Amino acid sequence: MECGRPPLPRVAQAGFWDAVRSGLAPTAAGVAVGSPKAAERWFREAGGVAGNAPRAGCGRYLSLAEREEIAVGVAAGEPVRVIAARLGRSASTVSREVRRNCGVRGYRALTAQVRAEQRARRPKTAKLAGNGELRGWVQARLEWRWSPEQISAMLKREFAGRPEMQVSHEAIYQAIYVQGRGALRRELAACLRTGRALRRPRQAASRGGKIKDMVMISDRPAEAADRAVPGHWEGDLITGKNNKSAIGTLVERSTRFVLLLHLPASHDAAAVAAAMTAAMATLPAQLRRSLTWDQGKEMAGHAQITLATGLNVYFCDPHSPWQRGSNENTNGLLRQYFPKGSDLSVHSREQLEAVAAELNSRPRKTLGWRSAAQALDEVLTAAA
Repeated sequence: MECGRPPLPRVAQAGFWDAVRSGLAPTAAGVAVGSPKAAERWFREAGGVAGNAPRAGCGRYLSLAEREEIAVGVAAGEPVRVIAARLGRSASTVSREVRRNCGVRGYRALTAQVRAEQRARRPKTAKLAGNGELRGWVQARLEWRWSPEQISAMLKREFAGRPEMQVSHEAIYQAIYVQGRGALRRELAACLRTGRALRRPRQAASRGGKIKDMVMISDRPAEAADRAVPGHWEGDLITGKNNKSAIGTLVERSTRFVLLLHLPASHDAAAVAAAMTAAMATLPAQLRRSLTWDQGKEMAGHAQITLATGLNVYFCDPHSPWQRGSNENTNGLLRQYFPKGSDLSVHSREQLEAVAAELNSRPRKTLGWRSAAQALDEVLTAAA
């Protein structure tokens, strides 16, 4: 028999995950429950997916403490609904628990807990592990940098009559990350947008600087806000190591179509204005209505851009990245191709065009699983 420290109670593990869900870093959450090493193991075993971990008092499965409460209630002759209300569970959950685990000596919490754990350990082949065709299809799309949700949605479309070729996006995440369910190659995690399953809050960046004659987003026409009319764009820069290199990013609000600005030598106001003018010259007039940007100094030439392209430029409030939410989302996707801390000046115009084409060909949930390229084509066809 092994000696040593007994395992931490389940309530400590649940407390750890509740702290992580509230925004606390995993290391800090581990310190808060009194065992950083155990917390590191819990985080690793769950693959960083909070949904795989228990919540205190409200998890999917009954805890030992809840079973002890049920045992006390049953021994006292309390109705099932009374016990369930006290636990915050449904009456059917408590009724099923008592029926399944009531033996000759009545309902015993410890016996019920052992039986539940034995049932949970039963061997079961994951869907992706047991279906080579499905696994190959999913792996190929992950390598194309599709998200698990996009893959799940397109499986339903491509294989509508074959339930064995359909899988949830959560199952795909778990097949990559969760120990014991590794049906997919773990290195495919690098193809995911963030490289990890548990997301962290991002801080809004500010490049400062007063810009002359700014028109604020509050003055932007309502047609831009409701996305009903195409031609309204959001833009920003993604920067490389030490902010010495950059790529301009533009997203059309209605179709989510992406354009990338090649800025190999500089990303000052003059370079951005020139690249913006060149990019917009490739678009018809109905797709050049407005542009929303943050208050970065690279947009100091906004009047020149408006004169050359017809785009009315509007500026976001300070520290308000959600006011250009589509662009923020796209910049996150682009970091799969252009990692933070890298030199962005090494990428050619042709490489940027290839990345934009790949993004524009992805199915998008917000577009009813059409791609941005399809949505834009529909707009242009309707206008013809």
